Amino acid sequence: MIGSSVVSQTRSWTVLCLGGFLGFSTLGSPAALAADCPGHPDAIGTSRTLVVDPREHPLIGTMQYRETLPLRDHEVVLTFDDGPLPKYSNQVLKILDDECIKATFFIIGNQAKANPEGVRKLVAAGHTVGTHSMDHPLTFDRMPAEKFEAEINGGIAWTSAAMTDPSKLAPFFRIPGLMRAEGVEHHLISRGIQVWSADFPADDWRHVSSDRVYQLAIQRLEAKGKGILLLHDIQARTVAALPKIIRDLKARGYRIVHVVPATADRPATPTNPVEWLLHPPTETVPIARWPAVPGFVFTQTKTLPAPSLADLNAQTEHQPLLPRRTMAQANVAATLPVPGRTLFAIPEGSVEVLMSTTLSRRAATRLAMAAETPHAAKNKAKPQGRRTAHAAQAAPKHAAQAKTTASRPTRLATSAKKRA
Repeated sequence: MIGSSVVSQTRSWTVLCLGGFLGFSTLGSPAALAADCPGHPDAIGTSRTLVVDPREHPLIGTMQYRETLPLRDHEVVLTFDDGPLPKYSNQVLKILDDECIKATFFIIGNQAKANPEGVRKLVAAGHTVGTHSMDHPLTFDRMPAEKFEAEINGGIAWTSAAMTDPSKLAPFFRIPGLMRAEGVEHHLISRGIQVWSADFPADDWRHVSSDRVYQLAIQRLEAKGKGILLLHDIQARTVAALPKIIRDLKARGYRIVHVVPATADRPATPTNPVEWLLHPPTETVPIARWPAVPGFVFTQTKTLPAPSLADLNAQTEHQPLLPRRTMAQANVAATLPVPGRTLFAIPEGSVEVLMSTTLSRRAATRLAMAAETPHAAKNKAKPQGRRTAHAAQAAPKHAAQAKTTASRPTRLATSAKKRA
């Protein structure tokens, strides 16, 4: 019975796109203003109903995700986890009813199994009812798929079974302990279930006083200016802190928003993507990084085919594109003559050889200077003439050394031939 209920519930969400939920408020109209709260003229009430499409925005809550609900400044969504537990859940339900507040409850499957009447009370009061797993294990971030699927299915099955009309179950899910994992998120998204984190908690699951719960709730809300508040309807400290939280919300000008899922008969509230950010960028605030380059249409165009010869008005009957003479001359490298071996031979005693050694560099320079200016020594002074004569005397010595070694081939020439 439980398994068939899970299948039926999943198919219902798939067919209707989002699943059903009670409620008959018109789009964008106030659900329960203070003036409409009988017997409680000072009640904060519910300012409006927000209809969301889980498939368009599957991950919400800035404690873990980029997006959150598209709330305006000073708007709050109250959420409660882990119920129903009659001892405390009934008191929370009474406090909300006295203030005409509509909230969202994430139900534990075992709690719904043990207290089905508590689930029916939430539905009858007009609250949104989602699920919170079967047993509330704090190991969703490391569970194998078969285990977390069983936890998700069990919570859905027993919560919907507790309802008179199972279609009233909203396709909303909050991972126990916010122990998120990509595999869990992908599984829920594939089934059209919206994953809820939160924007700020009040730490009411910790061993703190009710005053501390109240202080954390208000301080964190004031720091963000709006958002989803995470509370628990199974704690005595939450019951004690909730009236003070609501009183302070009213005094500070905050408004309560009720969230319901869209259905085929109830379309989602129109929003812009930027509204799903907690603090949307404005023209007065510079952004820290440039936006990504958009994917233009032409980047998806297929590669055009190369032009054919017909496009060039050319004859295609086995005729080359270039004349025969041009084709013959195209292979220039094959027509060049092979260089002779003497091209790389360097005569012994030449200036190049002398310049290649350190000891002969000065003598070669003097020979070159003497050859270029044969008459310069005659026109200079005597001291300069003596220097020139000394250079002339040194020149025959080097010339004689060059003649005695002319018959032997030089190593430089040999190495040059090898490289050739």
